[in-house]
Amino acid sequence: MSRVRLTGALLGAALLAYLVHRVGVEPLLAQLSALSWYSPLLLIPYGLVAVLDTLGWRYTFGRRLPAFATLFPVRMAGEAVNLTTPTASLGGEPVKAYLLTRARVSLEEGLASVVIAKTTLVLAQGLFLFLGLGLALGLLGATSPLLRAMGVLFVLGGLGVGGLLFAQQRGFFGGGGRLLRWVGLIRGVQGRLHRLDSEIAAFYKSRRGRFGLSVLFHLLGWLAGSLEVYLALWLLGVPVDLATAVAIEAFASAIRAAGFLIPGALGVQEGGNVAICLAFGLTAGVGLAFSVVRRLRELAWAAAGFGVLVSWGALRRSRSK
Repeated sequence: MSRVRLTGALLGAALLAYLVHRVGVEPLLAQLSALSWYSPLLLIPYGLVAVLDTLGWRYTFGRRLPAFATLFPVRMAGEAVNLTTPTASLGGEPVKAYLLTRARVSLEEGLASVVIAKTTLVLAQGLFLFLGLGLALGLLGATSPLLRAMGVLFVLGGLGVGGLLFAQQRGFFGGGGRLLRWVGLIRGVQGRLHRLDSEIAAFYKSRRGRFGLSVLFHLLGWLAGSLEVYLALWLLGVPVDLATAVAIEAFASAIRAAGFLIPGALGVQEGGNVAICLAFGLTAGVGLAFSVVRRLRELAWAAAGFGVLVSWGALRRSRSK
């Protein structure tokens, strides 16, 4: 872990400790006790998110579309790595591409698909945040500091996505490879990087329909995430309407994305949820309890993803004997 990420993780942990101290352990546990035996229900909304995001990924392949049954467990495994490693939610993407080679997808095509899928996911998140801003404008008013902060994130995110699309269509990886080769960091991979650039450029040029479908399914995935907010707050005894749930999820996902340098957005996610809940008239305790619920869901799905990795590793070893 780099010094920057380590510092960020320590600051995030300090912020989380402060929030727990501020809310109090007993009030937090009392809030969580409202979940009772219904807590497993909170795994369902993310299951829908996972299905929709897998479909969004499926439509980023330039040639034949891999079977959904192939992509879903691969995505689970990759997301488990993304959630649990200090790699800015990117470490699992090469894992996905590597696992796809078992399904006779070339490494270049697999890598191109995860790059494009990450782009369409972020683009869909921008659209989702725009929807959240529109809803929050009516709920909070134009003078809300939170609304203004989210507006700044929306503009910065739009510039970032625009730059990413521009770079991808002009040989982003090949250019980066030439620079790394010039400084002596990598050798012998220039051809593979050029093929990766060609895969990406060909997709953007000739597969615009699939690009649109990918954005659509990812947008539906972001919207499905709002169901988790709606259900979690209802189970915590503080029900909100669907418009509020959408706005909360849009803002929470944007804040988490902004904390990409911190492993798991530790502290950033919790602090963001508390600030958002306070802005919408809820308590800090509710915001922190919701954060705990979301962390538990992340751990459950990450465990399932690592289970996929372990089972595939065992299967590979048995075949090699």
